[in-house]
Amino acid sequence: MTFFGLDTAGRTVSAALLQDGQLVCESFLNTGLTHSETLMGLVDGAFRSAGLGPADVDVWGVCSGPGSFTGLRIGLAAVKGMAFPTGALCAPVSTLEALAQGCPGGEGTVLTALDARRGQVYWAAFDLAPGHARLAPDAAAPVTSLAAFIKNCKKPLFFVGDGAKLCYNEYGQIPGVQAPPPALGHVRGLGVCLAAARMHAAGQCVLPAALVPSYHRLSQAERERAEREKSKGGPL
Repeated sequence: MTFFGLDTAGRTVSAALLQDGQLVCESFLNTGLTHSETLMGLVDGAFRSAGLGPADVDVWGVCSGPGSFTGLRIGLAAVKGMAFPTGALCAPVSTLEALAQGCPGGEGTVLTALDARRGQVYWAAFDLAPGHARLAPDAAAPVTSLAAFIKNCKKPLFFVGDGAKLCYNEYGQIPGVQAPPPALGHVRGLGVCLAAARMHAAGQCVLPAALVPSYHRLSQAERERAEREKSKGGPL
């Protein structure tokens, strides 16, 4: 089977092709340019390098959240457009799981974290043993609320993602907590492919039309509106 994996959830963009369990191509950009400037060129280059085309893809994996609201919509729209002509199945992959799947296996725990601003992170946790079994669901929470999980989880513990530094600054003094590896700070297309393969095996894939983002919290505009209404005693 051929899996395509795409991440546009943050400032970087990555794409990969996994065929019969082998990584055949992976592309990554962290240039500061917008996804509208780089995405389709990177995708086209990946297919050309692998000698494949969209019609060869059996399952399309794409990060569906959490992450940048705009970035998520761009990636989902791109995958929908490429998957619709063949009706291939799609895997709406957790960005946090894709981060974990991009980490090598081993002993201990990986806590994936994305900076959600205002002292919060999107986070989840996985066992580093083969298979990367999930230990905690995707959630948005204050960094300070992770204390109980971090103190009681299997060590060593590694933080990865663009929120890793926030977590390490808060919990780095706990025995067994390791400094975040800079090279694992971004989602890899391979991680998206591996997560998509797990979802396909579990029967969790969907048709292109059913792809939707998983934001995990309200947008800033929605939060500010809710705060205004609360201060006025309720909605107008």
